[in-house]
Parts: sequence; structure tokens; C-alpha cells
Amino acid sequence: MSARRKRAGPLRWVARLMLVFLLLSVGLVALFRWVDPQLSAVMIQHWVAAHLEDKGRPYIYHEWVDWERIPGSLALAVLAAEDQRFPSHRGFDFVELRKAVETYQEGGGLRGASTISQQTAKNLFLWSGRDFLRKGLEAWLTLLMEALWPKERILEVYLNVAQFGPDTYGVGAASWRFFQRPVEAIEPGQAALMAAVLPNPKIYRLAQPSAKVHRRAARIAAQMRNLGGVRYLEKLSQQQS
Repeated sequence: MSARRKRAGPLRWVARLMLVFLLLSVGLVALFRWVDPQLSAVMIQHWVAAHLEDKGRPYIYHEWVDWERIPGSLALAVLAAEDQRFPSHRGFDFVELRKAVETYQEGGGLRGASTISQQTAKNLFLWSGRDFLRKGLEAWLTLLMEALWPKERILEVYLNVAQFGPDTYGVGAASWRFFQRPVEAIEPGQAALMAAVLPNPKIYRLAQPSAKVHRRAARIAAQMRNLGGVRYLEKLSQQQS
């Protein structure tokens, strides 16, 4: 066997593996364009970690709710808190990325600049962490979601898989656990509180909101007004047309 043929063998296997990965990732993202996920990779990761730590019988609080049931004020509060350029960007907010880099170069802390699209990709398909492999996969899956899903679908899935408290994922479960009401009955002030805990629900608690959480909620409510209220959500469908 010639040296050229020996080199070609491993290259063919690498090409085949890349093709399989490409087809599987595209197929999986396309599937969840239509199928409502009842679990996410992060939910499973947290459940397994709790089980391994022997925390009794870990339980996941989650209830899927369709986009039509989610109050506009709640969707708007999350956009105001997490990703105000969500209707216009294509998965990556380069304005926020540049600000984060400039802040770090000036001696500030390194803050995250992940969009709702990136967070959805991470929560649904991947695992928590900052390693380069996960960030690379997150970027690829974000591109696929932006190409295959409408903006409303990305936000709908995010609102259903984001963590709002201990073992509590999605706005459906959070509205029952912390406000004792269905998501349809969530009021704008409560929506702002829910959005206020999203950066770190292990520190910020909806069960007993701290003064800091209330201050964050007040800023989010002000941003909701600055964005023009729930009419801002019309930009999601305009972006698709």
C-alpha cells in the first residue's frame, strides 16, 4: 500500500465523521423546530449531578407552555433583561461582544455577552461550562437555529428551558412554583421579577426576592417601557418576513 493511500484512509474517516455530525446536528435542530422539547440537556445534567451527590430523589419542575399562552409582558421582560437586540441580530450580538472585550481590557471583569439564541442552544443541546469545545458547538448550533427556526420559536423554546430557580425550568413551572398561578395570569411586575433572576437563579431567588432582585426588576420594567411595550414583540415576525 502506497504512503498516499495510507494517508487517505484516516482522512476519509474524518470526512465521514464530519458528514455524520453535520447531518445529525441539522436533523436534530430541524426536528425541534416542530417538536416541543420536554427536557433539555442542562436539565438532565443538573438531575444527574443531584443524583450523584445523593440529594434524595432529585425532581425536575417543568411544564411546557406554547407561545400563545405566554404573556407578551413576560416575553418582553426577558428580552429587556437578556437580549434587547434579539429581533435584529443573527444569533450573535457583536455590539455586546465588543463592549465586553473593551470592559475587560480596561480592567473590568469578563462578563458574558451570550444572546438568547446562544443560551437556547446551550440549554437545549449542550452542557454548562466555558470550555472551547462547548463554545464551538454552541456557535454552530446557534447558526443552525437562526437559519431553521423563526425568532418566535427560538424565544418560545428559551422561555421553556431557562432555569428560574432550584430544579425549576421554564416559565410554566416557575409561575406555579413562585406565584401560584398559571403563566397566563402573570402580571408585568411579576414578569420583570422572573426576568431579573435569569443571570444566575442560584443566587437570585424568586421565592424570597432580595432588594437587589427588586432593583433589577425595576430597571427591567423601565427598559420594557423604553422599548415601547409589548408592541416591540412585533419585530420578531417582521424579521422573518
